[in-house]
Amino acid sequence: MKDSLVVLCTGGIGSGKTAVTRLFQAFGVPAYDCDRSARDLYDIDPQLCAAVAAVAGRDVLDAAGCIDRVALAGKIFADASLLEAVEALVHPAVIRDFEAWKARQDSPLVVIESAILLEKPLFAGLTDVTVVVISPEALRMERVMRRGLSEAQVRERMAAQWSDEARAAHADYILENDDRTALVPAVLDIIDKTKRRWKRQI
Repeated sequence: MKDSLVVLCTGGIGSGKTAVTRLFQAFGVPAYDCDRSARDLYDIDPQLCAAVAAVAGRDVLDAAGCIDRVALAGKIFADASLLEAVEALVHPAVIRDFEAWKARQDSPLVVIESAILLEKPLFAGLTDVTVVVISPEALRMERVMRRGLSEAQVRERMAAQWSDEARAAHADYILENDDRTALVPAVLDIIDKTKRRWKRQI
């Protein structure tokens, strides 16, 4: 079978990109969650854990030699250069894991979900179609604050990410997830068009 086409589902914090990804899954499209996979690799990839500890300090390891994500977060969010050094280790590991995962799929298309993939040059060329999920800022705030973050914390995280306008410049499709717009027809349309593109390349 020819390689799957890769659909990136991206958007800012609280945009609802996970909800859109789940719709793709509901219609039979396998999906890979970059954030969750990075967290999993901290638990199952001893080489990555050792490399991260070498740049961040051995106090980011727990008793089992895995990454203590709370300890690591406390360090990298206070030190931009350390964050960059850790990302330089984690992102290649995620790409390797994604490529291995994709090779196991038997589908004309797969989805990769990530908030930051467009922002990182290392990921360039990894995807074929970009779906940007947008949502009104007030609704994004409300969604994320339900997770237990303060308004100030949410605004800080929003400010650290690309704007919707910057993502939209790279979009093949823009989906508005405002709790009113029907997403199912839009997702089905993207699936149909991407499958037809895949068939043309066989």
